[in-house]
Amino acid sequence: MMVVSLALAVSGCSTIGGWFSHGPAKAKPAELVEFKPAASLTEAWKSETGDASAYLFRPQAEGDGVFAAGGSRVTRIALANGSTVWKTDAGVSLSAGAGVGQGLVLAGSIKGELLALDQASGQVRWKVPLSSEVTGQVLVVGDNVIARTGDGRVQGLAVADGSRKWLYTRNLPVLSLRGSGGMAVRDDVLYAGFPGGKLVALNAANGAQLWEATVALPRGATELERVADVMGNPAVDERQVCAVAYQGRVACFDRRNGELLWARDTSSNTGLAMDERNLYVTDDKDAVTAYDKTSGRAGWRQDKLAHRTVTAPLALGAWVVVADGEGYVHVLSSEDGSFVARARVDSGVHSAPADIGPGFAVETIKGNVVAFRLK
Repeated sequence: MMVVSLALAVSGCSTIGGWFSHGPAKAKPAELVEFKPAASLTEAWKSETGDASAYLFRPQAEGDGVFAAGGSRVTRIALANGSTVWKTDAGVSLSAGAGVGQGLVLAGSIKGELLALDQASGQVRWKVPLSSEVTGQVLVVGDNVIARTGDGRVQGLAVADGSRKWLYTRNLPVLSLRGSGGMAVRDDVLYAGFPGGKLVALNAANGAQLWEATVALPRGATELERVADVMGNPAVDERQVCAVAYQGRVACFDRRNGELLWARDTSSNTGLAMDERNLYVTDDKDAVTAYDKTSGRAGWRQDKLAHRTVTAPLALGAWVVVADGEGYVHVLSSEDGSFVARARVDSGVHSAPADIGPGFAVETIKGNVVAFRLK
């Protein structure tokens, strides 16, 4: 039985909050297997932001800075050594961030405020009210800031002052998972996943819908059984866009028209990642599976992290990186899924590791951003 908690969302529907205990209630996390490290994983630096326990905050790198949000704070961290360049208290509890681009750092609040800070100074450039809690990563595409809210809205705002340029809305099912509804952009096309198993392609400049595809169809007798939400950010390359749904499947579609290329039954409450060869999915049993991204053929499956509340993966060249709810960071071989390296941070990690090139970073629920070098 899966244990969840329910919270009333602003839109009037319910969000299944918290993170999951897979399998039997209070199942004991799998013991960590011993292995001979095949790569060197070292902590480069650690920097404090704000408490990230309630939301899926993920740091973002741009230029010589790493930008992070948590609690009520937005922070710029020096990529070279982890020193704090600036730290701004937003004065509100944050729920989304950090987004970066066009000289801005973006974060959203639980009350529906979207804040734009100056990348260089951390000063607030503008703040605008949106319709409900801001969710997921905020994107900057050209002269548009693109943000989502928990009531099913996606909107484009002007970089200059936050004024609304376009709005896309859709109805949501009665129940949805916190963490659903990610976004990705490529070639000025925005790909957005939704509760109910839908993936939509939008013109990032004006919000016009280009196509809609079905990742998964809701099935079951109860509203909980019918939850089939697209989880995490879609993965995009030059040919296709892929997404995965809870209680559904992983599916890849032609970017031009949304035509289904392949699909495989699986269930994920975290998300996926893609590299030049494979698509990697963390499923709701905390196993990581590699699928050939052209054919959908399942390759390796790493299932030794059961009940450890494993994050969505990060594809990083020869490696696939995940973290878990006990604060362990696991590096897997992209060739066969074997364990390559492991480290531990101060507390659990809920969001996928972030590529900060060189290396990667994780944001812990205690509000620390920890950078690693991998060789």
